[in-house]
Amino acid sequence: MLRFQKQASARGWPNLLLRLILGFGFVAHGWAKLSRGPAGFGEILSHIGVPFPHIMAWATTSTELLGGVALILGAFVIPISLPLIIVILTAMFTVHFQYGYLTIKLKAVTGVGAQFGPPGYELNLLYIIGLLVLVLGGSGRYSVDNLMLSKFKPAQRSAGQQVTPPGSWPE
Repeated sequence: MLRFQKQASARGWPNLLLRLILGFGFVAHGWAKLSRGPAGFGEILSHIGVPFPHIMAWATTSTELLGGVALILGAFVIPISLPLIIVILTAMFTVHFQYGYLTIKLKAVTGVGAQFGPPGYELNLLYIIGLLVLVLGGSGRYSVDNLMLSKFKPAQRSAGQQVTPPGSWPE
């Protein structure tokens, strides 16, 4: 099992998969706000007491969209994670915290299907932990960040070691 974990980590797949799922989630939420109109989201923010609600609506929408795309590409993962965590913490403490921990709360099952209560902060914590894993562990081998770093690192060769050309992903 340990050997498999080392191989999977060395290949960079866990970081890629984490970036893809987190990035897609942020893009989906940002797109939903944009498609409904940030002015409508600004009204929601106004009702919960967020200062400068219409500016914050645009800032939040842009952060989620651009941050999500950056995560998917693995570009600027460390610097974009802080604004994304701030967005998640704001949602957690202004909306979700009052509903408790659980994200899924089955209220009833009717003829039209399941009915759920408002979501708690469980998913917010998962997003934050996922971002922290990327901040602490890096964006991974298959990322724009890694590609950019490899362009600035001099190729080093030791006895019997193959040199990876700058700008390519090492295997």
